[in-house]
Amino acid sequence: MELVLPYKDKLFRFAFRILGDRFEAEDVVQEVLIKIWKKKEQFLGITNKEAWCMTLTRNLAIDKTRAKKKVQTSDIDGYFHIKDKTMTPDRATESSDTMVQIRKVIDELPVKQRDVLHLRDVEGFTYQEISDITGLKVDQVKVYLHRARKILREKLIRFRK
Repeated sequence: MELVLPYKDKLFRFAFRILGDRFEAEDVVQEVLIKIWKKKEQFLGITNKEAWCMTLTRNLAIDKTRAKKKVQTSDIDGYFHIKDKTMTPDRATESSDTMVQIRKVIDELPVKQRDVLHLRDVEGFTYQEISDITGLKVDQVKVYLHRARKILREKLIRFRK
């Protein structure tokens, strides 16, 4: 498990980016860790463990998204008492107008562009690693990233005016 722990924050951020829900993202990461634990011999033989973990996280998060679309209701009665009184750095950043606009523009991007942008610019993966994670060709990764950045730049320039 020590081999996976350095990736858990990246896995969480990636799952959260896909799902948009902290609890579901935590569930996905936990499922990934359980799958790795159950297949630890196979995992030890994998060359690029980080890319494999990211792919597994992506697939599980997408599965959860599909399941969520089928059932739109959830019981929140058990959680209403939970209240976070402190403002975390990420919430403080989100509250700024610029971050809200950036998030809005990124959310409007096509899914593949959004995923590639997140994996490259937030997580810092190489083009080849992104290709391994998403199943896209390296050239496609570069095109999606270029288009996503171009759209982001154009819309943010309009926002600043």
